[in-house]
Amino acid sequence: MFEELSERLDGVLGRFRQRGVLTEPMIRDGLREVRRVLLEADVNYQVTRDFLTRVQDRALGEGVVRSVTPGQQIVKIVHDELARLLGDGSPTIAWSSSGPTVVMVVGLQGSGKTTTAAKLARRWDREGRKPLLAACDLQRPAAIEQLATLGGGIDVPVHAGAFGGDPVAAARDALSEAREKERGVLLLDTAGRLQIDERLMDELRRLRDEVGPHEVLLVADAMTGQEAVRIAEGFDEALDLTGVVLTKLDGDARGGAALSIRGVTGKPIKFVGVGEGAEDLDAVDPGRLAGRILQMGDVVGLVERAERAMDTEEQERLQAKILGSGRFTLEDFLTAMRQIQRMGPLEQLLKLIPGAGRVKLPAAGMDPKRMKHVEAIILSMTPAERKNPRILNGSRRARIAKGAGRPVMEVNRLVKQFGEMHKFMKQMKGMIPGGALPF
Repeated sequence: MFEELSERLDGVLGRFRQRGVLTEPMIRDGLREVRRVLLEADVNYQVTRDFLTRVQDRALGEGVVRSVTPGQQIVKIVHDELARLLGDGSPTIAWSSSGPTVVMVVGLQGSGKTTTAAKLARRWDREGRKPLLAACDLQRPAAIEQLATLGGGIDVPVHAGAFGGDPVAAARDALSEAREKERGVLLLDTAGRLQIDERLMDELRRLRDEVGPHEVLLVADAMTGQEAVRIAEGFDEALDLTGVVLTKLDGDARGGAALSIRGVTGKPIKFVGVGEGAEDLDAVDPGRLAGRILQMGDVVGLVERAERAMDTEEQERLQAKILGSGRFTLEDFLTAMRQIQRMGPLEQLLKLIPGAGRVKLPAAGMDPKRMKHVEAIILSMTPAERKNPRILNGSRRARIAKGAGRPVMEVNRLVKQFGEMHKFMKQMKGMIPGGALPF
């Protein structure tokens, strides 16, 4: 997320950090570099100008804080103003006090609207809100089928309107079903077009007027840059949006849309899509997102991902076993590795750790294919070999390598690395009796 923008901003601000004394010309020169970086990241020109005016006014008028260097103070000002640019406080959902909360999901075709509706349903299902998905895009049979498939994959019921039918009637029927079955949230997946047209907007307005949604969320593709901002303006003018969900921030998005939408439309970004999986949707906290952009990490975000992805019972079983006996088998290692994989790509997780974003790690160490190779090697072992790798002689290692389709060298390397990890786990047992292990 924001890789290029983060690296370039970090480079400019790094020059501030290195200076013990900052003069007014130094600040102005540095902020000119920041301006160039933001414009090249496709941030709206007026938003960029207003942002830098606020940063400069604060930087030149800020009193000296004795506990930090002037350079650190500039970085803090940039962080605070970035957070302000992204929103005032964490955006919230207008939950209904009685009956289902109706959330209308809108957007252009191809923006990830249907997938986002399913991700929101998954998120709120985990929170115990009992969502119901409703297919209201009835001009494309593929849209109805896609939502039904996604709903089945996350075990959330789907109300599917009839192909070619009236989407307003389908939404009305879905609302009746949500009330009858006491569902807490109704998510309406509406029709999209390749571009905004009056026919689409008229349909969406009729649907909104019929069901009276508590939230109207626009799903916008972050990779379209300033086009996403113009799309947001068009939808907001027609429907009075309550928020935006930005998708594809795990791709080559330069970050301009994320930093411009609220400044131009005044509507908060409430969620961001960071992958294709059902769990790959993060709630937006302006301060934490600004920290990610400036490579300060996001520990809270890391913990939230762990809570969503990890099996608590399995985690507690592993912890109790290791703290009790100090033993850690290859089966345990495979379980822990799979739990970490469910949190998302390793390179994404590392960027949530403060300071880790600036560390250049070997690409091979984060290659998802390599983790699959490790999994194949462990699965090619017998249960006895996984429990006690010391019995792995040359012939056994050759058999395992052949079964996994990997060279014997990789089997040897895994066994060696596991031996080092096993020693570490024994040390952990003595260091944190009764403490929590970092899985």
